[in-house]
Amino acid sequence: MPELDRLIHQRVRLGIMSALAVNESLTFNDLKGLLDITDGNLSVHARKLEEAGYIACTKSFEKRVPKTEYRLTKTGRRALEHYLDHMEDLIRVMRGE
Repeated sequence: MPELDRLIHQRVRLGIMSALAVNESLTFNDLKGLLDITDGNLSVHARKLEEAGYIACTKSFEKRVPKTEYRLTKTGRRALEHYLDHMEDLIRVMRGE
């Protein structure tokens, strides 16, 4: 069985990755609301995913208000798929399938 991706396995980062997998992109505030976390917590975890190349961050201004938007990269989507495959394998082993 392949090794578990510990970067994705953390609860908040898995939430970010999962939310971005089903949405083309989400703003910082969208993710913060969905995951019910603080600004600082989201910033730290998003930065780790961005540094790994799993998500991309775009900063812009909308009516003079800063807007931060995130999207899942191809590398991130592949990593999430491998993570989910690993979890499915683990479930099968635990069930004796």
